[in-house]
Amino acid sequence: MALKVYFDGGCRPNPGPMESAVVARGRTHHRPPHAHGTNNDAEWQALLHALEVAGALGEQDLILIGDSAHVLKRAPTDPAYLERAASFTRIRLRYARRAQNLAGIALDRINAGQLPPTPFHAT
Repeated sequence: MALKVYFDGGCRPNPGPMESAVVARGRTHHRPPHAHGTNNDAEWQALLHALEVAGALGEQDLILIGDSAHVLKRAPTDPAYLERAASFTRIRLRYARRAQNLAGIALDRINAGQLPPTPFHAT
């Protein structure tokens, strides 16, 4: 069965320090503010972060779910994405409205101090 992996990225202000969140298996993996970029850059980094998390979990069949139509449209033709995606058996990209994106909800809660951030460390 495919693993659903939710991803979201953002920065405050825009442009500004980027951060991302990935939710997989009911756990939030947070990458705190780091490099400077735009919201689109942060969303892209979140997609790559989702692949990193899924790989660390040993998953091969993925459904990547995000709320950035721009990123979801770009991914299938982007060399960086294709290179990382090649290590998986199957990946489907799905759009979810912001209110349905578990990673976006988690990122909002982290920034509001309602959810303790859990940094992601690849193993």
